[in-house]
Amino acid sequence: MSLINRKPAEPAMSDAEDMPAAKRQQRRWRSVFATIYSARTLVSLYMKVINKKQILRTLSYIALDIHDNDSSDDHLPSLCVDQKTLTEVVREKNLETLSKLGGVKQIAACLETDEKDGISADQADLTHRIDVFGANRYQKPPTKSFLSFIFEAFKDTTICILLVCAILSLGFGIKQHGIADGWYDGGSIIVAVFLVVAVSAVSNFRQNRQFQKLSNESSDIRVEVVRDGRRQYISVFEVVVGDIVCLKIGDQIPADGLFLDGHSLKVDESSMTGESDHVEINGSNNPFVLSGTKVTDGFGSMLVTSVGMNTAWGEMMSSINRDLDEETPLQARLNKLTSFIGKIGLAVAVLVLAVLLIRYFTGNTKDDKGNKEYIPGKTKLDSMMNSVVDIISAAITIVVVAIPEGLPLAVTLTLAYSMKQMMADHAMVRKLSACETMGSATTICTDKTGTLTLNEMKVTEFWVGKEFMKDRISSEIAPNVHELLQQAIALNTTGTVYKPNSRSLPEISGSPTEKAILSWAVLDLGMNLDDPKQNYELIQVAAFNSEKKKSGVLIRRNSEGATHVHWKGAAEMIVAMCSQYYDRRGTIKAIDDEERTEIGTIIQNMAAKSLRCIAFAHTKIPEDNEQVLEESRLTLLGMVGLKDPCRPGARIAVESCIDAGVNIKMITGDNVFTAKAIAVECGILEPHEDMNEAVIEGVQFRNYSPEERMAKINKIRVMARSSPFDKLLMVQCLKQNGHVVAVTGDGTNDAPALKEADIGLSMGIQGTEVAKESSDIVILDDNFTSVVTVLRWGRCVFNNIQKFIQFQLTVNIAALAINFIAAISSGEVPLTAVQLLWVNLIMDTLGALALATERPTNDLMTKPPVGRSKPLISNIMWRNLIAQALYQVAVLLTLQFRGKSIFGVDEKVKNTLIFNTFVLCQVFNEFNARKLEKKNIFEGLHKNKLFLGIIGITIILQVVMVEFLKRFANTQRLNWGQWGACIGIAALSWPLGWLVKWIPV
Repeated sequence: MSLINRKPAEPAMSDAEDMPAAKRQQRRWRSVFATIYSARTLVSLYMKVINKKQILRTLSYIALDIHDNDSSDDHLPSLCVDQKTLTEVVREKNLETLSKLGGVKQIAACLETDEKDGISADQADLTHRIDVFGANRYQKPPTKSFLSFIFEAFKDTTICILLVCAILSLGFGIKQHGIADGWYDGGSIIVAVFLVVAVSAVSNFRQNRQFQKLSNESSDIRVEVVRDGRRQYISVFEVVVGDIVCLKIGDQIPADGLFLDGHSLKVDESSMTGESDHVEINGSNNPFVLSGTKVTDGFGSMLVTSVGMNTAWGEMMSSINRDLDEETPLQARLNKLTSFIGKIGLAVAVLVLAVLLIRYFTGNTKDDKGNKEYIPGKTKLDSMMNSVVDIISAAITIVVVAIPEGLPLAVTLTLAYSMKQMMADHAMVRKLSACETMGSATTICTDKTGTLTLNEMKVTEFWVGKEFMKDRISSEIAPNVHELLQQAIALNTTGTVYKPNSRSLPEISGSPTEKAILSWAVLDLGMNLDDPKQNYELIQVAAFNSEKKKSGVLIRRNSEGATHVHWKGAAEMIVAMCSQYYDRRGTIKAIDDEERTEIGTIIQNMAAKSLRCIAFAHTKIPEDNEQVLEESRLTLLGMVGLKDPCRPGARIAVESCIDAGVNIKMITGDNVFTAKAIAVECGILEPHEDMNEAVIEGVQFRNYSPEERMAKINKIRVMARSSPFDKLLMVQCLKQNGHVVAVTGDGTNDAPALKEADIGLSMGIQGTEVAKESSDIVILDDNFTSVVTVLRWGRCVFNNIQKFIQFQLTVNIAALAINFIAAISSGEVPLTAVQLLWVNLIMDTLGALALATERPTNDLMTKPPVGRSKPLISNIMWRNLIAQALYQVAVLLTLQFRGKSIFGVDEKVKNTLIFNTFVLCQVFNEFNARKLEKKNIFEGLHKNKLFLGIIGITIILQVVMVEFLKRFANTQRLNWGQWGACIGIAALSWPLGWLVKWIPV
């Protein structure tokens, strides 16, 4: 404000009284600085004028308009509080120090936090708080470097032995033939070993980074805070000191802080203290809330005082590195298979080594010129040692090829690939084993609300007593009933209504049920949420949970002494607590047996329309009576019916599960009529079937004897009015019956069932943090269609592993057979160490990458589920791989013994033909491995660009090996006719594979 325009009596800062003390003081100092600076500038100008001896025209007044335009600091909070003190107060739970600091309210004032509206959402304010108090992140231990993966690859015993042999071969070769020619044999093996190790390390390093990324995403939880008076969800990493965080059952507390307000708030501090008893949080005895603990009951809000590394949870988590090398059950089974095949390979290698050494030392081994390689007393020691090292290298290489290291790698690759793709399909994997186990699932126990339905509730019916209210509700019901309904909704809720101004639409937050009721009350009843809250005091709160299925409040009007009780919850439970009801004219009437039956019929009729029925009840407690939450002799205020439409794709998803041989069981807290209606709508039940055994209530299932439960469990498809204990009981019974069970859950009380199930599926939107931590997979969009997608990917993982096993065992059997028979019969190994390492690279790494990244097909959902104990190698796989292995062995042995005469070539060209044909056979057989049962192996090939790319790379590298790396790979260049013969022989594996698939198994 300009001084010239200000009236004499008007204060210079009219809004000074509205400012906080710290901010007012800061503003004064800025004004003083601006005034002094301006005065000095004026004096400086005056002196310049005097020096120039100029005459100034005298002004009648001088106007100064001083503005504080420092926008960067103007609105930043002063935050005059010590972080170390705040941290120690909460961590040590020191009430005495808290009291000395002025209590929670004074700390909130120091942090410039409004207890109702929170802090400012201005980015400059938030950044300033992060600069002063730190961000809500903790330091993580360093991740494994690329070099550590290379080091791990070199730990392989066979690789180490092979390297020693290669170094010895290099030394003897250089000594015998000179450095120009003597380095090739040993040097080639060393290069090949390093190539195999590097490719393996790169692959493992990439998968580790992928798992690390998914781990980071799984730790990013959503937190509800109040900023600028508005409730909003933010990332846990965006929480700052001074934030007000809203807490409800199942939430993980995101930072250290102090209790502001709430009711019946209890937390589980076992993650921090180890104590299993739940701790009550309140404003008088224990206002301290610790990061990492979980809310088990009640609701409330807290003031954040410490974040990130300033919390005990942050310090603890920074020292913990999540185990990303989790071994899944399938990997464990494959490791056993690898060990078994490795032992066979070792036995063959030892036998080959013995035969080759005996033949060498008995003079039966000849060189390229036909001369004996070993003559007792004449052969030099260097030459003899070089030959022995070559023989040992060949034997060790057989072991390297025989051991299918690619099997665990293939599992890692397919799990990593499927996890990445499932993330895009709205499913986040928390435990690797769940990917493969889901493929074996025989039963899925699913929730109704939000999973099969949209969870977008809307009040479509309203009843007062036995009368259905259509339009103009406010004018149709008596004023006393109207007022009591507003009390019942406004005071017995955890939701909020935010309206920035009178013309804007209200923003309603809370659970879907709360949002639907609040929306109806605001728009149809004309309710103002703030009015009842200002006029009434909350004395006691019974928070809603999935077991009680109701919530209650004990309230007292500020202007009178009488107290009121309001209950809200499942209609049949609330009606059972009532002895009277209000009619639309506000008259109280008694509920006799006939009236109770009529009201029960109204509830059933609403439920039959797939409506969720919620009732409201009230009673007034005289002053001289005990002030408790009365649960009997209540008066029914009214009932609402909430419509939650079925998800559009739910029926198709359910049908695809049934076609795949997977049973769907719906477990819901709604009453039996609503459950039946939704189950029919979703395709879980048929409209005209007998529902006596298919649909039961939780209490009925609970009261069965163990024998009855086991006898009826397979027939039950819908369980209504179930508690979390009933869900757990069903999971246990199904597992005892031999089922592989997947369970969906979103509440804290679902945690035991999620842990007990073979696969726990929590909901990403409505799910509590407790439920998510207990689950294996988080369904990010809460959609049953995404559950079916997880099932498809689970089956795909198992199918891809089977494809790779078939492919690799074919190579193993063929390579072992060829080398063994050739060594026994001729004393020579046709495939050298470098060639075998190249084959090992093709099948272990490139083959795993090609076959492990196949996407799921619709065929997977037409087969029955894979049982728990089904063998990894099925009869179909044995049929396919034995046929291909026998063909390869027959062709390659023919080339070994008749190749020179058939093609008219020398020994080196013959060995090159064997090597080239063997590699090309694997390339063509890789196509066969794509389809274990189907005869058309090219179906969907154009969709898998990675597979085609790997085939192309393998062929190009093979051409380079044969034509350009002759000394390295010990090969000779082939002409067009020889290349054509190799390709023709290898291509015959396609028609052979097609014919073999006609053989029934």
